[in-house]
Amino acid sequence: MAHVAFHLATQIIRIMTEYTSDSQQIPFSAERVFLKLSDLNNLESIKPLIEGKVKDFTFDSDSCHFKVDPIGNVGVRIVERDPFKSIKLESVKSPIQFIGLIQLQPEGSEESSLKLSFSADIPFFLKAMISNKLEEGIKTMAEMLAKLPY
Repeated sequence: MAHVAFHLATQIIRIMTEYTSDSQQIPFSAERVFLKLSDLNNLESIKPLIEGKVKDFTFDSDSCHFKVDPIGNVGVRIVERDPFKSIKLESVKSPIQFIGLIQLQPEGSEESSLKLSFSADIPFFLKAMISNKLEEGIKTMAEMLAKLPY
C-alpha cells in the first residue's frame, strides 16, 4: 500500500509544461522544409551551429542523441510525419519525457513558416532550474531551423 501511495505522490508533483516558439518565416516552401527536417540525417548541416551547446551529437534518419548540460543525455525520435505539415518527436532514454512538434504552414508557393512546440513532463523540483533553459532552447532552435539552407 505504501508503494502505491509513493507512486501516486511522485505522479502528482510532476508538471506537464508546454513551451512554444514564435512563428519563424522561411524563404522556402513547406514541402522543401518538410523533406529536409523529416530525415534526421540532414542534421549534419546544423552541427557547426550547435557546436559548444550540445555534446556527443549522433543521428540517423529517425533519431538523434546528444548531451546537454545540466539535463544530461537526451534522445529524440520521429514518431509521426504528416507530409508538408508537421513532424512529431518524442524523447527516448532521456531524463525528462517530452513530445515535440514541428509545425509548417505554407505562406505562398516558395515561403513557409515554422513553429516548434514542446511538452515536457518535468518533476516539480527541476522545473525552476531548467524551465528557462528549455524555453530559450525552443526559441533558439526555431530560429536556427528557419536559417537553414533548404
